[in-house]
Amino acid sequence: MTPPEPALPHALTRERAHHDRCRSALAAMVDGADEEVLTGEDVSASGADAEVLGYRLRSRAEELRELPEGPLFFGRLDFARTGTGHAGQRYHIGRLRITEHPAAPPLVVDWRAPVSRAFYQATARDPQGVAVRRRFGWAPGSRGESTDLTGLEDEHLERGQGEAQEGTGVSALVAREIERPRVGPMRDIAATIQPGQDDLVRGDLGVSVCVQGAPGTGKTAVGLHRAAYLLYTHPQRVRRGGLLVLGPNRTFLSYIAEVLPALGETGVRQSTLAEEIARHPVTGTDDERAAAVKHDARMAEVLRRALYARVRADRAESLAVPDGSYRWRVEGDELARIVADVRDEEPPYAVGRERVRARIVRCVRERAERRSGPRGAVWVRRIERARPVSAYVDAVWPRVHPEEVVADLLAGPEVLAAAAEGVLDADEQGAVLWASPPRSWRSARWSAADLVLLDEVAGLIEHPDGYGHVVVDEAQDLSPMECRAIARRAAFGSLTVLGDLAQGTTPWAARSWPTVLRHLGKPDAAVVPLTTGFRVPRAVVALTNRLLGRLDVDVPAARSLRGDGEVRLREVPDPDGVPAAVVAAVRDALGREGSVGVVAADADVPRLRRALTGAGVEAAGPEDLGARVTVVPASLVKGLEYDHVVAVEPAAIAEAEGHGQRGLRRLYVVLTRAVSRLDVVHGRPLPF
Repeated sequence: MTPPEPALPHALTRERAHHDRCRSALAAMVDGADEEVLTGEDVSASGADAEVLGYRLRSRAEELRELPEGPLFFGRLDFARTGTGHAGQRYHIGRLRITEHPAAPPLVVDWRAPVSRAFYQATARDPQGVAVRRRFGWAPGSRGESTDLTGLEDEHLERGQGEAQEGTGVSALVAREIERPRVGPMRDIAATIQPGQDDLVRGDLGVSVCVQGAPGTGKTAVGLHRAAYLLYTHPQRVRRGGLLVLGPNRTFLSYIAEVLPALGETGVRQSTLAEEIARHPVTGTDDERAAAVKHDARMAEVLRRALYARVRADRAESLAVPDGSYRWRVEGDELARIVADVRDEEPPYAVGRERVRARIVRCVRERAERRSGPRGAVWVRRIERARPVSAYVDAVWPRVHPEEVVADLLAGPEVLAAAAEGVLDADEQGAVLWASPPRSWRSARWSAADLVLLDEVAGLIEHPDGYGHVVVDEAQDLSPMECRAIARRAAFGSLTVLGDLAQGTTPWAARSWPTVLRHLGKPDAAVVPLTTGFRVPRAVVALTNRLLGRLDVDVPAARSLRGDGEVRLREVPDPDGVPAAVVAAVRDALGREGSVGVVAADADVPRLRRALTGAGVEAAGPEDLGARVTVVPASLVKGLEYDHVVAVEPAAIAEAEGHGQRGLRRLYVVLTRAVSRLDVVHGRPLPF
């Protein structure tokens, strides 16, 4: 067993010295990467090879330069002297590998390396060869100065000893890190990953997984760390296909934007589905009924029929193909059979066009070769480009834009009736028809739901480029048609699906994960529940679990390992006094550490900001992640969190979504944004 360190001051001195050595080594790695770029630019190789090499070297140099400042390690593993492949070894664990020379033992091991898994999984009952697990305590907001290393905690696993908090299974340093107040973007959790989270993070690239995560269980962090792990473990496969992180809106993406760069990964696309499918600006609107029908999975069949209705398999005219002074004739029956066969094969529409052309050319070639021998590639290309062949293909399998198909469908009652027969009833057809059709598709005003339809047709015409892996957050709010859009982009890759059915707030919010996964094209993906909250305290969870029972969703109740936290219900006798009560609640919150989020129904946000400003309290919008006090519309708060939440007039928040479950789910989202304290300010009766 590795001898224990002597007194704490001496141990801290040694660890600070090691951190200084790591800092110097990292600076040398950055300088070396820049030098490799200069050398690589002069390398003697083919143009393609030099371009690939230059790209890789520049990417590596850029990644190292863009690493955020901060501590270079957060843990250490001391392995026992016998019994494992790492016997007697000592490893510092950090966010990236640091070494003084590529062939030298690392000064810091990447948290994703196989040996690092013991840091997250080893226990006193199953030490996995670890004698001592050490965790380091750094000053809040540390930029990586060695003097910021303020404490350490050793767990002597080989002796069956640990320093976990009684009844929680979480060490004191980990608990303090999880509970530490924050202002600004989301942080990574590499230092605090729990065993159940680690199992999900290190899942195989080829396996899709769905995480049903209660509030505060770290499901978003798990998804982002899984992305970083896959990039580390399968760099070529994932980067070749690309990795996409999909969030519900830009505010949420700004909140999580710094997590992956902090883990050393900068080449990840973070986007919203609306941005991925944005063929046109959204300038039109739909009422709720029209949007609901357009987002229904049945629209996929309506669109498929509308597209393939343009194919004419019944043309009986024969075709004469010029070949010099000769004409090759293909009879109408044979041409019709070619078109019908290709249509039955159901290829992408654009592929079908070219398949028809190729088979016509093959018929002509077979006749020509029977008459006078083999034909070469030049002859084949000439026949393919022959005007009669192109004219026939255009007539039976015309080129088409997705916009033409959707515009003709939504503007023409007869076209829609033919495509929707037996799929949509008359009322549903009437709901989606445009009241004032444009003169042509080029002048159409597309709604957000129309863009989903356009993406569906575009995918029928030609399959989009896919990603090697896609992380989908807040997936419970996706419609079936939106799920299909994601499925097309992950047809040959895998998915990490994150969400909470209890937080579904769209008109088409999911009621079950198997249904969502079927629309995403991954019906066999495992659904893994995360129910243990590390961020939301027990007092808040107890309140929100009361509301959970009314949400009509089959999800396990959350539980919290945090015994701290505070909930206050502030009833205001006169509803007109709510803004003043909110100001008082915010002033109280500012007396403590951490961020303050004032969350209200969207319509109430302007008057609350005016009230706070008039009282001399500087309040920002949700886009200002560094603000101490933020006023957030309830519709945008999903996925965000604040140390202190002031939830304003819950009845108004619920009513803003209309009657029924959606309003209560929106309220559930709002109340679960608090990670330390929750004030509920209300002048009307509470809906829970």
